Amino acid sequence: MCFVCGVENAFGMHARFLDVEGGEVVCLFTPSEQHQGYPGRLHGGLAAAVIDETIGRAISLDEPDTWYVTIELTTRYRKPVPLGEQLRAVGRITSESARAFEASGEILLADGTVAVEATGRYLK
Repeated sequence: MCFVCGVENAFGMHARFLDVEGGEVVCLFTPSEQHQGYPGRLHGGLAAAVIDETIGRAISLDEPDTWYVTIELTTRYRKPVPLGEQLRAVGRITSESARAFEASGEILLADGTVAVEATGRYLK
């Protein structure tokens, strides 16, 4: 029933996650009207949820059985995120210790423009 990736959550984002070469995780999602803040725009809190899950999931590339919790998330909103278009979020690990890791990522518009960027710290 995860809001971001849960396919059975009627109001969720129904995001799909892909592991790609180069140590990145890619999230594909299409926000709809039920996800809007201002008309025609994805709510900023939901954008933060998508990028948080995307960059956090980067740990599963090398440690598939590792779960994590967010310690800190810093989000920068660069452009409005439109509804009704398939968008892409990308996440990667930037540093790691035995108990924690740091990661970064972006939400990209259909033309590749960065709409949201974030960095986070996570506890394994």
